[in-house]
Amino acid sequence: MNKILSYAPGRVCLFGDHQDYLELPVIACAIDCIMQIDAEENGKDHFEISMPDMCKQTTVLLEPDFSKIERGDFLKIALKVLQKRKIIPTKGYNLKITSKIPINAGLSSSSALTIAWLQFLIAAFSNRSFSPKELALLAYETEVIEEGSSGGKMDQFTITIGDTIYLDTHTDKVQCFKGLNLNLIVGVSGLSKDTYGTLSQLKSNAWKAIHQVKSQKPNFDIALSKVTDLKENIKYVETDLKPYFYAAICNHDITKRALKILQQESLNIHVLGELMNEHHLLLKSYLKITTPLIDKMIDAANNNGALGSKIVGSGGGGCIIAIAQKQKQKQIIEAIKATGAADAFEVNITKGASLN
Repeated sequence: MNKILSYAPGRVCLFGDHQDYLELPVIACAIDCIMQIDAEENGKDHFEISMPDMCKQTTVLLEPDFSKIERGDFLKIALKVLQKRKIIPTKGYNLKITSKIPINAGLSSSSALTIAWLQFLIAAFSNRSFSPKELALLAYETEVIEEGSSGGKMDQFTITIGDTIYLDTHTDKVQCFKGLNLNLIVGVSGLSKDTYGTLSQLKSNAWKAIHQVKSQKPNFDIALSKVTDLKENIKYVETDLKPYFYAAICNHDITKRALKILQQESLNIHVLGELMNEHHLLLKSYLKITTPLIDKMIDAANNNGALGSKIVGSGGGGCIIAIAQKQKQKQIIEAIKATGAADAFEVNITKGASLN
């Protein structure tokens, strides 16, 4: 019986949260919280899928009715996306899906599942090989284009490529920093979040602000705009939208400064931490995506030795990420847990999606 193992890591955004849907760059890394699919042929005409971590079981037909796919059903949407490439299932499998990625926590469990599933389907039913970038674009098509959602490409590219990447989301150009050694801590709030709703609102407001500037300055390009131009440009933005425009410009500037630090021969983690704090302040004070518990977790991390910390993901719950010196990690983890957070733990930067 044919067996396939497909793996995909979670991811954290270090810099550039709420920038990829504006086609601005991000810096993110894959982490060693892994989604795993164990697949074995079952001699049937369907997939039998077990998700023991969620106490769920489901059955997916080899060729489901694509006119009746519920929102967020990426397993079926992926089949539709691959069918366009003439990759069509011809035999059934039993699949066991297990995960160390907290669900709905901003660590991209949904993208990890989509990518692990796509990777399995390609291995089982195609002789074609897909590069990490091609696999990322298949996942982006599955999760964003087919869904008509507001997400960007950060999750898919980070998970398929692995390590730490700088992604230009406008050109899809990637700079990879292999072997980057950062002591990272994830704090899980345990608060669920409305990813679709939050992203949609923030994206809409940011683009409205950008278009208000472009209506007065047709040559305005958000990717080329500088902090020094803020005073001149923000006067064209209506009052309610000014925070979104301000955050977009300043967060872009922080990401560019962080890239320069990563490109240096000797990594200055203290400056990297300061930039992370600067980024979080914009997410908290201008985009207002934090919660009281998230704020307590950030304060606990920073007051106990973190070099920098920030919320991760769409906001309204989810996780934080902190960068620390090794000797401070245990103290920071305990301090985060003491706030009432659901969990806190060390994570390591890891490779991208793979098969076995």
